[in-house]
Amino acid sequence: MKAIRVEACGGPEQMKLTDVPTPTPRAGEALVRVEAAGVNFIDVYYRIGLYKRDLPMPIGEEGAGVVEAVGDGVTDVKVGERVAWAAATGSYATHVIASAAKLVHVPAGVTSTVAAAAMLQGMTAHYLVMSTFPLAKGQSCVVHAAAGGVGLLLCQLGQRIGAKVIGTVSTREKAEIARAHGASETILYTEADFRDEVMRLTDKKGVDVVYDSVGKTTFDQSLACLRPRGMLVAFGQSSGAVPPMDPLRLSAGGSLYLTRPTLRDYVATREELTMRAGSILAAIAKGELRMTIEPPMALADAAEAHRRLEGRKTVGKVVLVP
Repeated sequence: MKAIRVEACGGPEQMKLTDVPTPTPRAGEALVRVEAAGVNFIDVYYRIGLYKRDLPMPIGEEGAGVVEAVGDGVTDVKVGERVAWAAATGSYATHVIASAAKLVHVPAGVTSTVAAAAMLQGMTAHYLVMSTFPLAKGQSCVVHAAAGGVGLLLCQLGQRIGAKVIGTVSTREKAEIARAHGASETILYTEADFRDEVMRLTDKKGVDVVYDSVGKTTFDQSLACLRPRGMLVAFGQSSGAVPPMDPLRLSAGGSLYLTRPTLRDYVATREELTMRAGSILAAIAKGELRMTIEPPMALADAAEAHRRLEGRKTVGKVVLVP
């Protein structure tokens, strides 16, 4: 089989396409032929060494494909079934070993490319608005990187709920895309102070919640956008890690809440995993949610995929096709 391996932590050039032995599934595992692999910022964090893993490092956590073999005791999936996942290390490959309990079935009408694009970001958007801060009709939120993969799904889910969604973007083109996906208002953070604009749009009241995947460059102003007892949901750090802060800032801002959630804690059981993934994939199959996907790239172009993602040159999801 062929797989991308990271030879040393660093830039995208450290990812190399190599030949490796095809593994055999052990008890509780499945061997899946990868038809599409999702590219995410967590992959960048592993590649640069922010998150630790032994070298040479397999990379990629998300994808979709067809089960080719199963180990002893596997009953959740069968050979020949189409499945998707968000937690199988080494998904930038032609084949991957996954825990069968972490695989979900792909419904008819959803392609492997769409399923691979939807798993991590779809379930992330789902837990953010349904569980971390359960967004309600009439409430308001700020969505940073509103034209990104999670951002576009948050805009759609927020619109379906009946909330006011204020999206921040870097270009007018991305603003149009965010609006087309449900953003009530958009702010070009390259041209205006987004905190000032949020306060103007909310009559100086602030928003109920900020969903922030950017981190370092947005953190301070995100806190300043909140109404008293509002919540900052810091679920990513594409601009870098947030420096340490004094908790007294939360009381000074109006008894604010701050959380740093991660997907694994919101899919801690198979029941919760299948609930979240099933909800997202079913909504896509029914046409209730739209996935925006960049033209798929070859596995050998993984380095360029990372450059595009880190350079904020993408709209929606980046997918590699073996």
